[in-house]
Amino acid sequence: MKAAVLEDLEKMVVKEVTTPQIGQGEILVRVRSCAVCGSDIRIYHRGNPRVKPPQIIGHEIAGEIVEVGSGVKKFKVGDRVALGADVPCGTCRFCRNGLGNNCPINYAIGYQFQGGFAEYIPLNELTVKYGPLHKIPGDLSFDEASLAEPLACCINGYELANLKLGDTVVVIGAGPVGLMLVELAKIMGADKVILSQRSRERLRLAQRFSADVLISSSEENFVERVMEETGGEGADVVMVACANPSAQEEALKVVGHRGRVNFFGGLPPGSSKISIDSNLIHYKECFVLGSHGSVPRQHKLALNLLAEGRIKGKDFITHHFALDDIKEAFEVAEGHRGLKVIVNP
Repeated sequence: MKAAVLEDLEKMVVKEVTTPQIGQGEILVRVRSCAVCGSDIRIYHRGNPRVKPPQIIGHEIAGEIVEVGSGVKKFKVGDRVALGADVPCGTCRFCRNGLGNNCPINYAIGYQFQGGFAEYIPLNELTVKYGPLHKIPGDLSFDEASLAEPLACCINGYELANLKLGDTVVVIGAGPVGLMLVELAKIMGADKVILSQRSRERLRLAQRFSADVLISSSEENFVERVMEETGGEGADVVMVACANPSAQEEALKVVGHRGRVNFFGGLPPGSSKISIDSNLIHYKECFVLGSHGSVPRQHKLALNLLAEGRIKGKDFITHHFALDDIKEAFEVAEGHRGLKVIVNP
């Protein structure tokens, strides 16, 4: 099969490799769509302790089953399926309690396990038993189904931030995930959604989504504008959906009393440490939390939201590339020239 193999930092080679053989309890999937995630780009440039080259990365995946091993009962050849990233080990206390994204082993597709930037992906017995592997509902396209993985992360973020009916939400960062957070906030009952972004081009793309207020933080005072839009009270929920230390610091200035701040976007290694005025937390009685990844339950819910059209996957997809052009796909995604970039092996 053809695959894009990460052989070293900033060295990804598209070449012929052996098509995986599957055993008992395993599944082979022909990859139809694999979207580029910001974490794929970070792995490409900086590596990751869980990724040992040579490895095939990519974890926002949809395809069709072409082979099933003995003992597999829930799936059959021909099933259209979507994959998430985090694979519970199934035995630790976190995984037993439905919190597999907090598993200390932290298995993931495209990390320890082969990813989706290839014509085929093998799913081991652990993934088939416990992982975020679900049949694609209805006539949802493979491209749209691949977006269930980042959407599931957004669901996890709002569940932890305790988003409630009528809340005012601030989303900092108008990338693909930031815009998913905007749309999801609306369908979860947020009354007002404020979106902030430095880039004017990203804000232009954001105009077709559901934010009530758009703030260009490079041209106007973000904190003053949010406080103006909230009548001086601040937001109920602030989602920091960008890898920016100053954005994390400013989030505490715009959250209201008893509000929740979610550091949704992780910072790359070597980023400057943030400075927090703990009195803001103390006197506002606000909550500061983080979220990462998702669990299989959330991945299935995300698939259903996409299939029902409540989240319109097509609105987020701006580019398609063949596997041979994966380097260009990464360049477009990293250069913020659009929203979701899909590789179609």
